[in-house]
Amino acid sequence: MSQDEKYMKEALKQAKKAYTLTEVPIGCVIVHEDKIIARGYNRRNKDKSTFSHAELIAMKKAIQKIGDWRLEECTMYITLEPCPMCAGAIVQARVPRVVAGSMNAKAGCAGSVLNILNEPRFNHQVEFIHGVLEEECTSLLQQFFKELRERRKEEKKNKVYVQPPSNVIT
Repeated sequence: MSQDEKYMKEALKQAKKAYTLTEVPIGCVIVHEDKIIARGYNRRNKDKSTFSHAELIAMKKAIQKIGDWRLEECTMYITLEPCPMCAGAIVQARVPRVVAGSMNAKAGCAGSVLNILNEPRFNHQVEFIHGVLEEECTSLLQQFFKELRERRKEEKKNKVYVQPPSNVIT
C-alpha cells in the first residue's frame, strides 16, 4: 500500500463519519512530516453552515496545530475534488500537494469544471493527484445519493395532501 493510499483510507474514515450524520460523505486529512495533523468531514447540515466543508474544517485544525496560516509543508487528502471555495482556500494557504479520490464533474475546481489549483495567474499552484482509491470514494458517494433519492421518494409518496378549507383563497 502506498503512502497516498494509506492516508486516503484515513480520509475515507472521515467521510464515513459524515455519512452517519446524513451529510454528503466527504472526508479530509492533512499530513505534515508523515503524520496526520488534522482531520475533517462535511458538517454543513449539522452546523447549518456553508463553510463546514471537510477541507476547511481540517485546514482550520492544521493551522492551529502548526501555528501559521501557511500550510506549505503539508499534503491534503480528500475523498472528492474540491469545490471553488475549498480550492481557493487551499491556494491561499499555500498547500503544495492535494490528493483526491474522486473527481467532481458538477463542482470540481481542480480540473473538472475549473482549475483553481493550477491557475497560472495566481502566485501559488498546487500539485494535484487524483484517482487514489477512486472506486471506494466514488462508491461511498453513489451509495449516499442513492439512499437520499430513495428517502426523498418515500417521503414524497407518504406526504398527505390536505385540502384547504373552502373559505381560504388559494
